[in-house]
Amino acid sequence: MLTLTENARTAVKHLTERIPADSAGLRIAQATAPNEGYAVTLADAPEEGDTVVEDAGARVFVDAVSTVQLDDRVLDAQIDENGGVGFALAQRR
Repeated sequence: MLTLTENARTAVKHLTERIPADSAGLRIAQATAPNEGYAVTLADAPEEGDTVVEDAGARVFVDAVSTVQLDDRVLDAQIDENGGVGFALAQRR
């Protein structure tokens, strides 16, 4: 299952606290265009078929196809000085 680094947990909580829904999270799904990787969006709740990854208050929803592909991955994040967030996926060691 996808795991989160401490930076990713912090970033996800920072982003989702702006959404009024208690069930909000970051959603990772296949991009709409082939070979473009993943789309990362904020969501009020998981969609049907999503896997919910919860870690220390951070919630990430992963679509069914991506769940299989990201099973051995770690989600990391960096927050810049302006509050912008960048996410990266790495192979779990």
